[in-house]
Amino acid sequence: MAEVQTNTQSGEMSQRFIEFVMMQAQNAALFLGQIPNPQTGKGEVNLELAKMFIDQLAMIQEKTRGNLTNEETAVLRNTISNLQMAFVEVSRQVREGTAESPASEAPETEAAEPAVPASAEKAEPLATPEAESESRKKFTKSYGA
Repeated sequence: MAEVQTNTQSGEMSQRFIEFVMMQAQNAALFLGQIPNPQTGKGEVNLELAKMFIDQLAMIQEKTRGNLTNEETAVLRNTISNLQMAFVEVSRQVREGTAESPASEAPETEAAEPAVPASAEKAEPLATPEAESESRKKFTKSYGA
């Protein structure tokens, strides 16, 4: 009986994890302009917020490495990959002026940084108190070229 409850709970947790990943992906897609804003009905691009959600998924991937089922791992990996590719495409469109972006978006110079996949970047410990401002940039990455 205890084994059945454990398997049921494990299945429910797996489903919740996948739902969490999909919710984060939806938020990233919203800010990439792929999903219309519910208030305006228009697709709006905010690369800074989209990048934040993609980076959060990459952080979850790193922190849960080795603790996920094959299905969870595949969903997370594919979601991050698809979002990163979409981010690169939307970044290119914004630079070329073919996509609209709000004034609150990060400056173009940030979007023009070289692409660094989230999984490839290593976080370094903060060595000095002056680096406190750098702690806010810990998960900041650029996917656009």
